[in-house]
Parts: sequence; C-alpha cells; structure tokens
Amino acid sequence: MPELPDITIYLDALNRRVLGQTLTRIRIASPFLLRTAVPPISACDGRKVVALLRIGKRIAFGFENELWMVLHLMIAGRLHWRDRPAKLAGKQNLAAFDFSNGTLLLTEAGTKKRASLHLVQGEEALRAIDRGGLEVLDCTVDAFTEALTRSNHTLKRALTDPRLFSGIGNAYSDEILHAAKLSPVALTQRLSPEEIARLHRATQDSLKRWISLLREQTGEDFPENVTAFRPDMAVHGKFGRPCPVCGEKVQRIRYADNETNYCPKCQTGGRLLADRSLSLLLKKDWPKTPEELEELRERKAV
Repeated sequence: MPELPDITIYLDALNRRVLGQTLTRIRIASPFLLRTAVPPISACDGRKVVALLRIGKRIAFGFENELWMVLHLMIAGRLHWRDRPAKLAGKQNLAAFDFSNGTLLLTEAGTKKRASLHLVQGEEALRAIDRGGLEVLDCTVDAFTEALTRSNHTLKRALTDPRLFSGIGNAYSDEILHAAKLSPVALTQRLSPEEIARLHRATQDSLKRWISLLREQTGEDFPENVTAFRPDMAVHGKFGRPCPVCGEKVQRIRYADNETNYCPKCQTGGRLLADRSLSLLLKKDWPKTPEELEELRERKAV
C-alpha cells in the first residue's frame, strides 16, 4: 500500500501536472470504485484543480466550489500519467481523469477491488474523512509520546493505526522499528522515555530519508514504480536475507495478508518472535533463537 513517502512523491508529480488545470471528464470503469452519490461525480467536470492534499494515505483533489475528490489507493491501486488522452481498457483500469493537458489513470492489480473514490463538498466533509492520526514529520516528541501511549498496543500495531499516526503502514513501520532498534511486539506503555525518543527520531529520520531518496530516483518523471518492496530497505520484504547492520538473517511474523519483518539481533535481543502460523503447530517446540530455527529447518530437510 502506498504510504506517506509514496503519496508525497505522487503529490509532487500531480502538483506539476494538474494543479491549476481543468478536469474535463471523469471516466469510471469499475462500479466498485465510487463510494459516494452526492454530489454526483459529474460535478467535477469542467472545474479547475485548486489544491492537492495528503490525508493519511489518501490523495485529495480540491476543485472550485469547495468540491473534494478523495482517492484511496489501498494495497494495489496505482496512478499513471499519460500526456495524451488514454483509452480505458483492460481489467486493471478502474478510472481515467481527463485534464486539459493529459490523463491520470487509476489501475488496481488483482481481483480484489479495494481502491475507493469519494466526492465530498466543503471543509467539514473533508475533515470527516481524516482518521485523525498525528502528522509525524514535524511533530514534537511530547505529541508523539501522547499518541503512542494513548493505548497499550504493540509498536507495530500502534505505528500503523491511522487514528494514532498518519500515513505509516506495513512497510515503513518495519523500517522505522529496525532503525529504532525496537521489537515490533514491544508494548507502547512499557517503553522508557529514551526508547520513545529514539522511536520518534527514527520515525522522522526514516520517512524524510525515503522521501528524499524517492524524489531523487523519480526526478521530474511521474512515479511509475511505486512498491512496498524496495532494494534499499533494511528489513521489509527481506526475510532470510542478512541484516545490513549486523548480518543476522531477517525474520518475519506472518498474519492474514501481511507480515512483519525484523532483525532478531538488532531488535529483539536475539529472541525469535513466534510466527502464528507455525507456533500454533509447534507450540512448546517453537524455537527461541534464529539458530534453533535453522536447526529445525535442517532436520525437516533431511
């Protein structure tokens, strides 16, 4: 799912292309995309884009007459820019937004159509879409502490909760926790002030670093390679590969459609965190260290 750094890069590109431009027509191919009926989506036709905002992981297009078109890409939604009018064909194409200078295409890979489009009118209606999470890039450590410790959750859950923190998801939370040298299952209300300060610093430094890196990689082009798995990431998507800091193999916790990646040596004092899918099967035989896990795998392979 595109997160804060990815959405920021999308907004950079959109500001250069559609801010001040007139939206001539919206073509929607998927009946599952549009989630509102009033105002009608046709109300945007012929109106100029006067603002572009990030709301959590959403992109908000502000039009004349206080109309706001809010797009949530979810996991597999992606944006593409075409300098000329583009055809809306193929199963992955959900919508086309035709501007006076080109077309913005919305695609979504896979069969689960989760991307959403809302059209609302007025600032109050726009605020109602915001989940209320703290904007972390320039927040103080005190504001960060208040949001983090409001409830007693694991760090992974807290960082990815849009009601607590804005724009952080599965990928960048892994990178933040690795940079902070903290376990993803540590409880928020049991952290020391020093650990919270370290997490606050790692959150801001990691996200700013990725924004800078993605801007450098994208340049003036439209971002066409938005992904949650990047070669420069330390642990996310790197299960079984060596940690770039200590060389220990990156481990994972799998749950539902997601997984958490972490380095045992850097983050958990060498302790292996229980993987639900395997620990339920092995119970007391679940290995406590990466070395024991390797021995278990070797025995199974024989």
